[in-house]
Amino acid sequence: MTEAGTDIIIIGAGIAGLAAGCYAQMNGYRTEIFELHNQPGGLCTAWERRGYTFDGCIHYLFGSGPDQPFYSLWQELGVIQTRRFVHHDELMRLTASNGKTLIVYSDPDRLEAHLMDLSPRDRKLIHAFCVGVRALTDFDLSLLLQQPKALMGPMDWTRLGLKVLPFLGPMARWGLLSAQEFAHRFQDPFLRRAIPQMFAWPSIPVMVGMSLLASMHNKNAGFPVGGSLAFARAIEQRYRSLGGTIHYNAQVERILVQRDRAIGVRLYNNDEYFANRVIAACDGRSTVFDLLGGKYTSPCIKHRYNGHLPVYSQLQISLGVNRDFSHHPHWTTYLLDKPVVVAGEHRYEIGVKHYCFDPSLSPPEKSVVIIMLTTSYQYWQRLYGRSIYNAEEIQESGILIDQLEQFYPGIKADIEFVDVATPLSYERYTGNWQGSSCGWLLNKQTLPLLITGLRKTLPGLHRFYRIGQWVEPGGSVPVVAMSGRNIIQQICHEDRQAFQVMMPETSRAG
Repeated sequence: MTEAGTDIIIIGAGIAGLAAGCYAQMNGYRTEIFELHNQPGGLCTAWERRGYTFDGCIHYLFGSGPDQPFYSLWQELGVIQTRRFVHHDELMRLTASNGKTLIVYSDPDRLEAHLMDLSPRDRKLIHAFCVGVRALTDFDLSLLLQQPKALMGPMDWTRLGLKVLPFLGPMARWGLLSAQEFAHRFQDPFLRRAIPQMFAWPSIPVMVGMSLLASMHNKNAGFPVGGSLAFARAIEQRYRSLGGTIHYNAQVERILVQRDRAIGVRLYNNDEYFANRVIAACDGRSTVFDLLGGKYTSPCIKHRYNGHLPVYSQLQISLGVNRDFSHHPHWTTYLLDKPVVVAGEHRYEIGVKHYCFDPSLSPPEKSVVIIMLTTSYQYWQRLYGRSIYNAEEIQESGILIDQLEQFYPGIKADIEFVDVATPLSYERYTGNWQGSSCGWLLNKQTLPLLITGLRKTLPGLHRFYRIGQWVEPGGSVPVVAMSGRNIIQQICHEDRQAFQVMMPETSRAG
């Protein structure tokens, strides 16, 4: 048993937990983070196999451009100052079997001209879409996240509304329209097939995809050289430099409660640690129903975890390839005439991405190539623990590699290593419910919750807070980092002290 002495215990060393720890330390709170894995980052991770680094998270990072939204957040967390970013001119390509290709340029002028060439008869719809992208180049998404919703009064909401007012038109038009629904409005059959996949999943609100293109056009959505794990380690280093403590291989079994107040945690080795407050920056479902035994919940919370909100479970096949892919587009989704069956589902699209734009992730003249698919958690759960689970991984990767051979002849002979990550892999290493890689999936149903946020506390439980992707729908890296920042703002408010930040080089109030 460890005696009381810590101000705040944080469960989870993902981006949200690390950010909360950093800002708590900046504000004079003593913190300890408990992490079940042996490294930081949570879902913001990568893994090395035979000289190849397979990235499992960041495709683009909002905040990579100076004087752009979220940039100051990463400055405060010490990850932007010496980091180089790769900014792509195109998000991805979508290619049919006849070679017809949609190139999703980030430049709205270039994108409009390209789409017009593909389908002149859809010119009005194309023009309206690109006008929306142009409008959102001036939209600051971080405005919606900079202040804890629990602290916002009528005047705060009014000021926010006035800042957002110029963008209400695009938000109203495109915010509740999915990519799939948008595609149905096109006359061109190729675009009707391609557009649902242009932002990675068909149910994504069009406005979210437009915001991504706008950020890419502003050079504010780059890939951090070194990858996701190196990015997370930089925040870990920042946290330690501020005096924080991390316990790895330290899985929390229970949140300790006394008189409806969180007072600490008990680990699976029965060690107990006490603090004045507890922040859960870990899986949302296990926090409510396992760590707290389901005592502090509500019909609304139960409703969310009964399948009424979607999650995103994925299958990732990572390949170490003895071939230089740098002359290929970095991300291509191939549209198939005949489906292939993978993990029990018919697949009409296969997304392929290489990372040659970051030479630190593979040996010289070689490439990391990744195939990413949505998949059913239940499918893999039924196999887990049985001898056929590993065989199924091999079989499904083999099916996809055979498909790759058609796109890149001879690649099978060049593959040096194959790694398969199923939803069970993500669940095992991060504890995330159903192996979700972004918490609640961002769609028309959950988009309003990104703006309003979900409650960071639980009914009837005091001195306890929830942060991260399960209370911030969409779960992107800057959003969960802001979640950690905001909860410390809220705690400072509760303690009637001014919230401050310190830059790594100098200390100054922010």
